[in-house]
Amino acid sequence: QVQLVESGGGLVQAGGSLRLSCAASGVTMCISGMGWYRQAPGKERELVAHITSGGTTNYADSVKGRFTISRDNAKNTLYLQMNSLQREDTAVYYCNYWFGRDYWGQGTQVTVSS
Repeated sequence: QVQLVESGGGLVQAGGSLRLSCAASGVTMCISGMGWYRQAPGKERELVAHITSGGTTNYADSVKGRFTISRDNAKNTLYLQMNSLQREDTAVYYCNYWFGRDYWGQGTQVTVSS
């Protein structure tokens, strides 16, 4: 059974940093691509960053140069390092795994204040 549990969200001032974690169980991370999505109020869920099983990463244009996705296969954990946070980054952030279907965590709230 796949379970994804996000943590690390919170309230931060603009320009600050946060590191999100996603603890995965029931997943073989070394052969899986995984990603981070976010959903702001009144907006659709959007891809923030993705990492393939081989370690290739891609990012939304809005976060390039500020966010870094990484993984620790030994710990079955996915990370998102977020620097230079902006108010526009305020959203619920979700960890995603796809294997025949999409699996989602419960989300973690990130709020950036000016």
